[in-house]
Amino acid sequence: MASTVPYRNGSQKGALNSNPKSALKSKPSPAASGPRRNSTGTFAAAPSPGKDNPGISGRVRVAVRLRPRNAEELVADADFADCVELQPELKRLKLRRNNWDSDTYEFDEVLTEFASQKRVYEVVAKPVVESVLDGYNGTVMAYGQTGTGKTYTLGRLGEEDTADRGIMVRAMEDILAEISPEIDSVSVSYSQLYMETIQDLLDPANDNISIMEDPKTGDVSLPGATHVEVRNQHSFVDLLRLGEAHRFAANTKLNTESSRSHAILMVHVRRSVKGKDSALPSENGNTSNMLKTLKPPIVRKGKLVVVDLAGSERIDKSGSEGHTLEEAKSINLSLSALGKCINALAENSAHVPVRDSKLTRLLRDSFGGTARTSLVVTIGPSSRHRGETASTIMFGQRAMKVENMLKIKEEFDYKSLSRKLDIQLDKLIVENERQQKAFQDEIERITIQAQKHISETERNYADALEKEKLKYQEDYMESLKKLEEQWAKEQQKHSAGKTRIELKDDGLVKTPREESLAVSSVEEVVEVKRLLQEETRLRKSAEEEVSNLRNQLMRWKRSEAAGNSEISKLRKLLEDEAHQKQKLEEEIAELHNQLLQISFEADETRRRLDGGVAGNVPSGLDSLISQVRHSQLRDSGDGEKVSMAKLFEQVGLHKILTLLEADDADVRIHAVKVVANLAAEEANQEKIVEAGGLTSLLMLLKTTEDETVHRVAAGAIANLAMNESNQELIMAQEGIRLLSMTAANAEDPQTLRMVAGAIANLCGNDKLQMKLRAEGGIKALLGMVRCRHPDVLAQVARGIANFAKCESRTPSQGNKRSLLIEDGALPWIVQNANSEASPIRRHIELALCHLAQREINAKDMISGGALWELVRISRDCSRDDIRSLAHRTLTSTPTFQAELKRLRIGYG
Repeated sequence: MASTVPYRNGSQKGALNSNPKSALKSKPSPAASGPRRNSTGTFAAAPSPGKDNPGISGRVRVAVRLRPRNAEELVADADFADCVELQPELKRLKLRRNNWDSDTYEFDEVLTEFASQKRVYEVVAKPVVESVLDGYNGTVMAYGQTGTGKTYTLGRLGEEDTADRGIMVRAMEDILAEISPEIDSVSVSYSQLYMETIQDLLDPANDNISIMEDPKTGDVSLPGATHVEVRNQHSFVDLLRLGEAHRFAANTKLNTESSRSHAILMVHVRRSVKGKDSALPSENGNTSNMLKTLKPPIVRKGKLVVVDLAGSERIDKSGSEGHTLEEAKSINLSLSALGKCINALAENSAHVPVRDSKLTRLLRDSFGGTARTSLVVTIGPSSRHRGETASTIMFGQRAMKVENMLKIKEEFDYKSLSRKLDIQLDKLIVENERQQKAFQDEIERITIQAQKHISETERNYADALEKEKLKYQEDYMESLKKLEEQWAKEQQKHSAGKTRIELKDDGLVKTPREESLAVSSVEEVVEVKRLLQEETRLRKSAEEEVSNLRNQLMRWKRSEAAGNSEISKLRKLLEDEAHQKQKLEEEIAELHNQLLQISFEADETRRRLDGGVAGNVPSGLDSLISQVRHSQLRDSGDGEKVSMAKLFEQVGLHKILTLLEADDADVRIHAVKVVANLAAEEANQEKIVEAGGLTSLLMLLKTTEDETVHRVAAGAIANLAMNESNQELIMAQEGIRLLSMTAANAEDPQTLRMVAGAIANLCGNDKLQMKLRAEGGIKALLGMVRCRHPDVLAQVARGIANFAKCESRTPSQGNKRSLLIEDGALPWIVQNANSEASPIRRHIELALCHLAQREINAKDMISGGALWELVRISRDCSRDDIRSLAHRTLTSTPTFQAELKRLRIGYG
């Protein structure tokens, strides 16, 4: 039964795995999609990057892969034994000279004809991909005779069977799984070296691309090639299919679809580094408060080069003639030049002939350069091609002697920082203008209202005063008129009575009637006097009322004067605001100048780092204080920053922990930073806990009010909380209560992120759930959403997802409602289930799926709107595992099924 390899357009043809024993296909296991750090290859993993590491030595790693016999060999070589014997457990290969003599060779990995594509990827390419994601250059290359399976190993698309996917497809899957599409980017170019001419496989019209070498770094690039940004795996496979369709191939005796060019796939990865302190030192060596706010993000740039070399061949065996013969000569010349370079590097020769071929120029960084390189040499079993097999094996043996100096590529992203500052500046200007406009409008409104009120009051009191005055004048005149009339009447009566008295001659004898008239007159006079007194009293009352009205008018005038004074103050405030705006614009201009200065200083620092100046490491407790105070990198040229490992060895953990109780606040702050850096390494965590470091960190949260100490201590506790035994110690020492108290008092998003990360780690422990909830852990998580910072919200979402996951797999909780729902977390979960930030959305989707696995939570989730989010997740989630979990939960929960049926939503 003939096996298959891909045509250039992705179709299949017989050439590899023709042995019936190799017909079994290995299915991809779940471990293949696991964390990138858990790779099981024999190749060394990427070293830990660091600014103070100028380069790390790394040998070229070589694996050999044996192709099974094809259909032709099964017939022609049926009576002959294979010339190759593999011993994969010893990583050894034997090449037989004859029936009784053989040569033995050792490689980094020996892959039999039954090795799966996944196995080949994990041991050959995955460590290189991990290094590229960490900021290093990496190269994966296949070398061997024509027809031994190089293109099958590297470029297989696996459209019919995913287990057949080659290194290119699997590498891009791992890269896309690790990056964040919002802040990171991946771009690819695909070209071929044909007859010493570089041609673009994505744009065939671009057929003469020049090679560019960076004079400082020696990095090789093809600036004229088409670079396409990749967002998903489907588009990348389409690009590979397009490139393979344009690649030159020919029919020879050794291979019916023989590659006649070297294919070069370049993948450029640009990643932002999170959680790294990038504050820059100022001119006097101290980091000012203003410079602490200018922290440009660090960007790491890695380049992965996958090279599918054309097969070496002998003209008499391949039967090449005409143009195919010229192609074979060009291929052999370029491979010969590559072999010379490998020999020179293996023998430490002073001259390496990299200029002899464009292929060696393209691979200058891969052999003897700064890239991590893995080489897979492919061989066939047939004894007819023993010479070519021996040549291929010797090429791999010499390549194993080549040493590369790996260098990380990271830089400050000043463009991103500049964009953030410009956006912040625009926001400040708009907010200032808005506040100034609102302030002016309020002043004008108050002024108009005060003037209107004063005018209306003056008019009302003037009218009232005039009316009262006229009324009292009328009353006064009417009273005078009545008095005058009454007085006239009394005078007339008095004259008439006097006349009657004089006419009496009998000596003034008065009659009773006359006496009564006299008494009546006296009473009338008394009444008139009383009325006069009453009128006088009323007049005085009117005068007092007029006086009161005048006083009230004076008070209103004083109020008007006070209003004018207030308006003057508001105008002065407006002038002060304008002055403040001018000062703000001056500060903004100063910020721009300082940004330029920082850029210049960063370039100087980078040049000094590239120089690799070595320094001396001080020792002792006194020098420790100096190291902790001056832990930032200096520009004086005397030395580099002392690494945490050397500091730990020379000074000792107990002495470092004693500085946590120092009276000097600066020493205490830098000491806790040292402990936090040590806690970031898993190897140091057990020692820190045994020495009482965990207790000291918790005590700092309890006794210290400095938020910087809180932030760094919480970060160290979060690192320690990743260990299950440490989680129980944290809970036993009231760690949740102290973290909750820190979260309630903190305002800085970074402090809240550290606290939320520590609580989120504790939420993943099944044994501590009840105690964590009783001590307010869930309430503390939900309280931190007030910050609204995406990093804080991502940690809160992770904690909720961990808690929900533990609840779903705890049998004792099956008949009880979720503690998260009881503490009111469901509304926030539903609100952020479709968040734009992918880390928040991914954790919230997981939390919803785990909550839905318990039937008792179904009614609360339906009433809270979570059912609709579960339906959306089961249909639109980008991750297959979460989408499958949501679908399985919806179909297995009777309550959800009944509600969907009631709403007439078809789901099965």
